[in-house]
Amino acid sequence: MKIDKEEAKQTGIQLLKYGVIGVLNTLITLITFYLLNTKLELSYGISNVTGYVLGVINSFLWNRNWVFKTKNNFKRELLLFVCGFFICLALQLCVSWILLEGLGWKSLPDDIIPFFPMQKAGQNIVMVLAMVVYTLANYVYNRTVTFRVDPTPNK
Repeated sequence: MKIDKEEAKQTGIQLLKYGVIGVLNTLITLITFYLLNTKLELSYGISNVTGYVLGVINSFLWNRNWVFKTKNNFKRELLLFVCGFFICLALQLCVSWILLEGLGWKSLPDDIIPFFPMQKAGQNIVMVLAMVVYTLANYVYNRTVTFRVDPTPNK
């Protein structure tokens, strides 16, 4: 199998853009949570869900228009995007459970990273690894399902 350099470059740029949107979504989620929960004193659940909903809306719009640049059926893409979110979230939760419960990483010592001791180190390390799994799976899902470009356009 021969790798097309131009396609590899475009995929790299797309992944970088996808990452930028991911950081933006995280900021939107955290700022929304902070404002609603801390400043307006709404419940944790309402604040958290509202933050995630705004992050997913932001993610869909930016991914559709900037990362993948599609002009396909809006409603269909939105439905597929939301489905992909839940599928990848379930995958992230499964990976987390396997690492925490199955492999016992919940019990990792707090000083496992010598230069960065933290409380609940195992849970924090698993969260980062699970986020990487989620992000990569979600990118692949969105590229191949939600925002797939049909190589044979309709005539």
